[in-house]
Amino acid sequence: MTYCLGILTRSGLVLASDGRSNAGVDQVTKVLKLTIMAASGDRVICIQSAGNLATSQAVVTELEEAAGKGDPADDLHLCKSMFEAARMVGERLRRVSDADAKYVEPYGDPTANFLVGGQIKGEPPRLFQVYAAGNFIEASHRAPFLQIGETKYGKPILDRALTPETSLDEAAKLALLSFDATIRSNLSVGLPIDLLRYATDSFTAHNLVTIEEHNLYWRELRNTYAGGLAALVASLEPPPSADGVI
Repeated sequence: MTYCLGILTRSGLVLASDGRSNAGVDQVTKVLKLTIMAASGDRVICIQSAGNLATSQAVVTELEEAAGKGDPADDLHLCKSMFEAARMVGERLRRVSDADAKYVEPYGDPTANFLVGGQIKGEPPRLFQVYAAGNFIEASHRAPFLQIGETKYGKPILDRALTPETSLDEAAKLALLSFDATIRSNLSVGLPIDLLRYATDSFTAHNLVTIEEHNLYWRELRNTYAGGLAALVASLEPPPSADGVI
């Protein structure tokens, strides 16, 4: 299983992906699920992947090989909008699925899905979710985050606390707390976490960090949040008793 999260705020984007690949209790490894496809003076395009690892890696690798080759149908360096970038990812996914799915299906699920986020000069940062069929939806300031993979455990804190006005640093905290909840509840999601904070109009992916188990900030964040949550629960009044008396 995988957990990938994309957050869109008025300040930019926060993208976070776990690094665990699980094909059984004795086949656990670390892989990269957040790939920076383009980072130049006029664009930053990132792809996050979940699902069948062979399918997702084939899609990403083929797009990397096509980048810079000058084919406007395949080259992410030439696309004029993030919508067009998402379309390229969806079309490449269809090609890989058409070629491989019938051979994979007897052994397991061949599908994969993606988050495509970034900014191309002339438009604001945008975030898309590409489904296994190759079609896609876009995040908005009414629905400011998208998730793929193991989504349910990390969703409540985002629903409660995230708004379009949330700063990048606050959004990054919420993203990590969302991962903390997921990792606590699902052993198939795990460290490392690749976390990118992209500021609007910066056109750089330099603020990318990888968080491992020994990371001091990660440990303090988890412990402080758990302690604060326990203290908050203790401060709440108990429910009414059967006779109506608290």
